[in-house]
Formats: sequence, C-alpha cells, structure tokens
Amino acid sequence: MYIVDRSVRFIRGALMSYGPSFLKRSLWDQEYSTSKWNFNDNTTSDIVYGYLEKWAKKGAIMDLGCGSGNTSNEIAESAYGQYLGVDISEVALAKARKRTQENGRTAKNQFVQGELLGFSPPQKFDVILFRESMYHVPLNKVKSVLEHYADYLKPEGVFIVRMSKTQDGKEKWRPTAMFRVIEKEFDVVEEGECSVGFGGTVMVFRPKSPHPIKAS
Repeated sequence: MYIVDRSVRFIRGALMSYGPSFLKRSLWDQEYSTSKWNFNDNTTSDIVYGYLEKWAKKGAIMDLGCGSGNTSNEIAESAYGQYLGVDISEVALAKARKRTQENGRTAKNQFVQGELLGFSPPQKFDVILFRESMYHVPLNKVKSVLEHYADYLKPEGVFIVRMSKTQDGKEKWRPTAMFRVIEKEFDVVEEGECSVGFGGTVMVFRPKSPHPIKAS
C-alpha cells in the first residue's frame, strides 16, 4: 500500500509540473481548495524578502507562480511600486486577491492566470521572481524559460530564484543542478543561504553582458 500511495503521489506531482495546462490547472485548483498550502499565510521570515526589497528599487515585480499571495502581501509595501502575480490556479489567485483587498494593496497588486512555461507579460519589470516555482520547470528547459523572460526585464532588471538545495542535511540533486545551469548561463550578482526558519538559497542574476552591473 505504501508503494502504491507513493507512486500515486509521484505521478500526481509530475502531472502538476509537466502535464497539459488544463490538467495542471485542475490539479492545482484542487490543491488550493484544501488547507494544504495554508502555511503560505505567514512566511514573513523567508530569506527572499531582503533580496526582493533590495533589488525591486521601488519598481515593478513579476512573481511567477505567486500562489495565494504571500509575497505580494508580506514584502514591505514601500519597497515596490507595482506587482504582477501569475499563477495557473484560479483558486489560488482568488485567495491572493482577497488577501490583497484585506491589506489595502489593490492599487499596487494585480493577479492574472497564466502558464509558467509560456506566459507573455504585458510590460517589463525590475525583478522577475521564481519563488519555489522553478521546481516546476523541466531541468532541460531552465535556460530557455529564463531566456524567454529575459526579454521582459528592464535594462538593469534581475531574476531572483529561491529554492532549497538541501533537505534534512542532504543535498537535493535537482535544485542544485538548476542553480548550476543558472551559474553557467547567466551573470550571478548576488547569492545567499539561510538554514533557519523557511531556509533556502536565493540567487540574483541577469542575462550575460560584457559589463555586468554589480550589486550596489
């Protein structure tokens, strides 16, 4: 029974990441219709916020895989001027909009339904954030997906990716491999790790250029 349950969870997880869009949307709507993701209601101690607030520079942020709206409502309101959250789940987006309204941020925060691998934003951004959502990009598409979104960065804009490379003290192969792709194909301008609270690794980077701009 354990093997069967584990196999079912593995298949479901694979479909949620790599299945057809209509199926992914249905599965993620089911997920957010339960209490499974309620931990996102309070992630204020996450390491990612310091980097996000630094690099947003009071400008525009796009959050790919925004979920139920924790980033858009927990980041310091004074740190950004405009936020666009993108997620495949309309159930998650409904929660994000409700939370935004309750926090009085409707003038800054907008949310749209979209597919992570092929969304076409309406503008350019100072920061494009993948907060855990990079897990749902196939390893062999990390470079091409980032190159797609690079067209929507402002001249001094950056990507920020946040993932956990370890679990229970052991290195997780896939996120580690993803970070290696980023290090090889892009200019990394800042990186940090945290092992307490929500933990994780944050990498700030941008497309390669002859004269990369360093963190100020």
